[in-house]
Amino acid sequence: MADTRLIQGRYRLLELIGRGGMGEVWLARDESLGRRVAVKCLKPLGPQPDSSATRVVRERFRREARAAAALQHRGVTVVHDFGEDDGVLYLVMELLEGRDLGQLLTDNDRRPLPVEEVVDIAEQVADALAYTHEHGIIHRDLKPANIMRLADGTVKICDFGIARLGHDMAVTSQLTGVGIAMGTPHYMSPEQIGAGEIDHRSDLYSLGCVLYEIATGAPPFDLEDAWSVLVGHRDTVPEPLRTHRPEIPAFFERIVLDLLAKTPEARPSDAAGLRRRIIAERAGAAPRGASLPAQGTALVPRVEIGPGPSSSAEQGLPPWSRGMGTGHKATAAWPLPTDPVAALTGEWTSPGDPHGAARAPGRPTPSPEQLAGLTDKHHAGLALGRLGHWEEAGDTHRAVAAERERLLGPDHPDTLGSHYEIGFSLSRTGRTAQALHEFGRVADGRTRTLGPDHPETLAARQETAYALGQLGRHAEAHQVYAAVLASRERTMGPEHPDTLRCRHNLAFNLGRLGRVEESYRLAVEVAAARSRVLGATHPDTLVTRYEVAHALGCLGRLPDALAAYQDVASARALVLGPDHPDTLAARYEVGISLGRLGYGERALELYDRLTQDRTRLHGPTDPETLRARHGRCVNLGRLSRWEEAVAESRDVSALRERVLGPDHPDTLVSRREIAVGLGWLGRWSDALVLYEQVSRARERVLGVHHPETVSSRSDEAHCLDQLGRRDEAAALRGRPGVHAP
Repeated sequence: MADTRLIQGRYRLLELIGRGGMGEVWLARDESLGRRVAVKCLKPLGPQPDSSATRVVRERFRREARAAAALQHRGVTVVHDFGEDDGVLYLVMELLEGRDLGQLLTDNDRRPLPVEEVVDIAEQVADALAYTHEHGIIHRDLKPANIMRLADGTVKICDFGIARLGHDMAVTSQLTGVGIAMGTPHYMSPEQIGAGEIDHRSDLYSLGCVLYEIATGAPPFDLEDAWSVLVGHRDTVPEPLRTHRPEIPAFFERIVLDLLAKTPEARPSDAAGLRRRIIAERAGAAPRGASLPAQGTALVPRVEIGPGPSSSAEQGLPPWSRGMGTGHKATAAWPLPTDPVAALTGEWTSPGDPHGAARAPGRPTPSPEQLAGLTDKHHAGLALGRLGHWEEAGDTHRAVAAERERLLGPDHPDTLGSHYEIGFSLSRTGRTAQALHEFGRVADGRTRTLGPDHPETLAARQETAYALGQLGRHAEAHQVYAAVLASRERTMGPEHPDTLRCRHNLAFNLGRLGRVEESYRLAVEVAAARSRVLGATHPDTLVTRYEVAHALGCLGRLPDALAAYQDVASARALVLGPDHPDTLAARYEVGISLGRLGYGERALELYDRLTQDRTRLHGPTDPETLRARHGRCVNLGRLSRWEEAVAESRDVSALRERVLGPDHPDTLVSRREIAVGLGWLGRWSDALVLYEQVSRARERVLGVHHPETVSSRSDEAHCLDQLGRRDEAAALRGRPGVHAP
């Protein structure tokens, strides 16, 4: 964002005062009230955001911002306003004069803060948490950077709820957040790491981590990589604070260690009782009715995970972790082998291995503890993926894969399992070509060791087909899908859910190959089978019925397509809810079918309602809201309401350019729609300018031979004809692929 930018005509950004993983914080002036405020601008959603992910981010932002704005407590940062401007979500907060706890430690060269100050911070944060927890709000990401100490000594917690949106920008989820763990690894509770049930006691654990750090200068598990930190939270008892700093009062050490209990039940039961306990202990007396943990926390020295099996520190580790190294930091780039498939031997088991193959000569025999340790590190990588930390998850799986290959061999099922997860992490970070390479390696290895028809082999082969489709290599994807389907039908039966999923993917891919009749027939068969196996209204059944409707439309059977889309929309509204993204998507397709059948008035009414619903749920600039508005534009034209159509198209085009970018396909479609309307109004010169812009942009983005580029040049030629410039039109039509309208 540039200096002095004005947001929503009210908040003028003056100076950048902070930048983090989620976005930027600006000193700003509220022009309406003449006061200084802080404006937190979350990271833009990108030039081509995934519609389902952005819907979740925007809806959660509104929900969490409203909840944060309702909090009124001296220990909680005041939220004045929130909204969206030019695709950027922003939050307007009171301007705090002070430093967050992380900055205070940095200013102090990472030395701990004075003991009295630490205890005072603990009491104030407990007071603020007691208030928010009573209002049913859990922070979930409490850390030093989210706790401010002002110049007068007041402590305030920042980012209630809003901090969680950083996770949503990387990975989408249902708005309920079910199954999603959030947080920062150094301050996460064990239940967050395991994606377990979260309540207010998770905040108390995070507070314990923060207090440990500001009291000793380091967090309780200050280890070399994210995996080791997660393991520490889950399994290792923290070292008593006074072994680092003897002057810490014994009562405060007990409080912090109680907060760091592994199970929620063993921690203080609530923040209000915790605050009373701190006040009473400082005064030297035990409080009446103080909230104590259900069981004591033994003061067992924490032992850091050592660098290797010979480490003297190893004896203090949980049994499963002995003999394990910490590996590389999970945030570092792990070097991929230059030839990942070289030297595959297939000899990956010891004589005692349950798979019964011989061990390769010279390969060390792993101990049970080593194998169990690698399994737990593998699970830690899965946990990082659940958190949305896909880069770190991939690095962790690479570390495990390298160690498993050394101990077990390159074709051992566990080694291949690690490479499968590497491929999955790569696909989630947009590196589809690399993911394809990993899945191909896994498929080849599993074919050798497990057999070509083993379910895990077929799963890897199906992932290669999916990656090929993502890369636009639909012919190759078709061959793989067909082979996997034959194997699944032979080994699992024609109506096993995995077989049906493969058949659905094959039908989808056939449509992308232009083999629409085959796609339609197969989709009809899969829909019928899924209806028998899963039920007529199961979401998977409805996905295939949606594909049937799409194929009917491509075949020109518009009445049938309309009826099919209407059935899917009605069923999804009942099963998933009227506001579910899949329901809204089906309604949009109903509108397209109505318009193509000449029911312009009905289509316009549908798009009016859909635009209202999309705006209510996702905001006026969401790409799907704009798509619904574009449907309005098209049907206004069909009803010959061209002035309205042009005005609406201009507005949608401008918004799409701002949100998606000037060369995004949707932006270009809207620009072309303006030109169409101008032509119908007889303003051919103005229309020609826009047609030329669209044509040049499509050449740059899609290439000169792409069908949409060729169509744009045909639009230009038609416009030139209307202007009497027939020689230029003829020359343009002389180019390959261009035809008369």
